Amino acid sequence: MLGNDIVLCIVGNKIDLEKDRQVSVKTAEEYAKSVNAKLYHTSAKLNKGVEELYTDLAQRMLAVVPPSPGASLGTNSMSRPGGTPIQPGITSNEPTDKKGCCS
Repeated sequence: MLGNDIVLCIVGNKIDLEKDRQVSVKTAEEYAKSVNAKLYHTSAKLNKGVEELYTDLAQRMLAVVPPSPGASLGTNSMSRPGGTPIQPGITSNEPTDKKGCCS
């Protein structure tokens, strides 16, 4: 049904409120498996599973993106279709040596 370039995930949030659970873990796992999705359990309040969710999701997304024509292997940056450079390990919160937005 879905193409091979789709990464699907289901996130059970607020695991800190287990007593108020509306969907059982078993039901969530069965549904995720039925739609070929990965199930994550998270709590933003307790900061549990959130970083793992985004890290794993980003890695899975990068794994399904075909290399751009002419892209060189073995570099620290990858390209998405359309030529947008992706540099693993660089986030907007990390300081860089660059000044301004384009230098």
